[in-house]
Amino acid sequence: MCGIAGLIHRGNSADIGSQMTSMLQALKHRGPDSTGFALYGSGKNQDYVMRFKVAEQEDLATGFDIQHAIKDRQATVDSRLEEMGVSITSKEQATEYALRYRIAFDGDLKRVIDYVEDVDGVEVLSIGHALELIKDLGDATVVSNQYSLSGFDGTHAIGHTRMATESDVDIRSAHPYWAYPFNDVSVVHNGQLTNYWTNRRDLERRGHRFMSDCDSELIAVYIANRIERGDDLHTAMSRSVDELDGVFTYLVATADSLGMAKDVMAAKPMVLYESDDLIALASEEVAIRSIFPHEIDTFDPYEGEVRVWQS
Repeated sequence: MCGIAGLIHRGNSADIGSQMTSMLQALKHRGPDSTGFALYGSGKNQDYVMRFKVAEQEDLATGFDIQHAIKDRQATVDSRLEEMGVSITSKEQATEYALRYRIAFDGDLKRVIDYVEDVDGVEVLSIGHALELIKDLGDATVVSNQYSLSGFDGTHAIGHTRMATESDVDIRSAHPYWAYPFNDVSVVHNGQLTNYWTNRRDLERRGHRFMSDCDSELIAVYIANRIERGDDLHTAMSRSVDELDGVFTYLVATADSLGMAKDVMAAKPMVLYESDDLIALASEEVAIRSIFPHEIDTFDPYEGEVRVWQS
């Protein structure tokens, strides 16, 4: 079933960490297995923020050996970043297995990411000037508290509550997905894609990589491919409505924008609130109302509709 949510502030910033937590907690009943956030700060710092994990949460139950492996993996990542000429300006241990690095680099990020992910058990969740992607097992409040997301100041965010139906209950299969290798591009999705394997094989032949067997990841890779081939965000999303089969509603965020797309059958729900300074979207109206102390008017986007808003 799953639940998705997004919000974007026009011309100002806010505590989007707390706002997205409230919205996703209101959607907990749609997906109790995992929760994910893609939060966008100002992006004014020229450094990149790299979020990555060196193990799965469930691995911690295996005992001492995994603790030793985690330390070794982090040390190897540090060594490989240094080898590639990447300067680590700060490190934060978000959890035992999830880390937040601020890095300075002006070369080919894709080569760096591929080299880092070649370390067994390591997955880069996101790299961006503005984007920070956080996802883990548990509901929104659990994940938000675990990663100290309350007080995260930014312009926009998307998020997801997941009910696992076609892939494993683990961090790798949780949303959002980062549109590797493009910094600051992320996707959340509710629905099913029926031409997943056909599109995946085509994208893999083009050199794109997949980290899971979740059909939702295909949308992120599809968008990355279209951007690489010269499409702007609205054009890439419009193409997806024609070229991806199934029932779906998804949200895409970039450093300065938020986009929404619905398939032509519009079977998956989406409710929209729009004002001069804030746009909020969610699978159910209760999520939008969770961040407003007053009465609001909402509406449902049309079938096959694509919209993009700027921060």
